[in-house]
Amino acid sequence: MTYPTRRSLSYPTLLAAFALRALLPAPAAAHCDALDGPVVGDAREALETGELTPVLMWVAPGGEAEVRHAFELALAVRGQGPEARELADRHFFETLVRVHRAMEGEPFAGLKPAGSVTEPAILGADRALATGSGDELVALVLRDAEAGLRERFDHALEARRHAGESVEAGREYVAAYVELVHYAKRLHQAALTDAAHGGGAHAEAGHGEEHAEH
Repeated sequence: MTYPTRRSLSYPTLLAAFALRALLPAPAAAHCDALDGPVVGDAREALETGELTPVLMWVAPGGEAEVRHAFELALAVRGQGPEARELADRHFFETLVRVHRAMEGEPFAGLKPAGSVTEPAILGADRALATGSGDELVALVLRDAEAGLRERFDHALEARRHAGESVEAGREYVAAYVELVHYAKRLHQAALTDAAHGGGAHAEAGHGEEHAEH
């Protein structure tokens, strides 16, 4: 990673920027709204079997009636031809995903095409659940977390060696120090977050303090 120069920024601005960055959640990485995501996958199976119950786990009780209505409409229309079937299925998928995301407090901007999810941790989590082994996922997360921590540590250590050369160099060190501490804190807090309380059973992948979606 190439660190951007901070020389044009004031010291208070740097501290405020790093503090804000540590408090804000990570950008959402959409998964539940992808056509090859788990929500639509279960929806497809429900339409084929005519059994909605397994899909209801994706929505809160308050959204169940709307999902049931969309499901019944889809079943009623699907037999009227290929085009009607496609439209009916799409409407059901969109309704289910929209209600699911509303439950999580997230907006719905339409279904995303298959293959649009590229986040390694999300794909790794799905693969781990499918295979029944979390070894690959654990190795991925630990590897990248260690790399990020070491990179920030090395940067801060090098900056510290030159901190006494000038006020500007000192401020470079402070900025690197704040980045290291906040990064380490976020990693540690995420690691300590209890799965039952860190984002809820319906939180998107990347559960806990820094929210990310399926």
